[in-house]
Amino acid sequence: MEVDQNSNWSPSDLLNAVEVLRQGGVILYPTDTIWGLGCDATNREAVEKVYRIKERPSGKSMLILVSDIVMAEEYTKDTPDLIWNVMEEALEPLTLIFPHARNLADNLPAADGSIGIRMPKDNFCLELIRLFGKPIVSSSANPSNQAPPELYIDIPRELIELVDYVVQWRQDDFRPGSPSTVVKLGADGEMEMIRP
Repeated sequence: MEVDQNSNWSPSDLLNAVEVLRQGGVILYPTDTIWGLGCDATNREAVEKVYRIKERPSGKSMLILVSDIVMAEEYTKDTPDLIWNVMEEALEPLTLIFPHARNLADNLPAADGSIGIRMPKDNFCLELIRLFGKPIVSSSANPSNQAPPELYIDIPRELIELVDYVVQWRQDDFRPGSPSTVVKLGADGEMEMIRP
């Protein structure tokens, strides 16, 4: 496993997070938006653990992060090429809800079979996904009835204690994060703004 040495994060921090993901654990990690709970998006038990930590009803879909378009294509079907261009060229964090998920844990997509996918611009996230080799769940690090945390210090201590690994990178970053724009795709390629 080759780690990008041209970074400011600790290689051991990255490798520890990848190992926990491979073992079916849940990590707490910084994304290109806000701090998130993450796990192997193809592991049913790991996804269920995220639902339990968040006290979120099973079946209320969570999004996944991918490293590139090639990876995204493995987990969706019947997607027009134009959509991939939109995802790749987005300047701000953009989550696209695709109508047809595949190859994911069966408790992850929404009841209608859709799944939200984002390709983060954050280098740590991209390296994490690349080394792991599969999509990673990304759900805001808060109980379902609370507001998402803008900073690491805003994350409830009781939630931190429930995860299997806490990434060290950017814990001292005091630039507030905010959720991504969310756009839903129709079966014929039309787009609907869900969250600006």
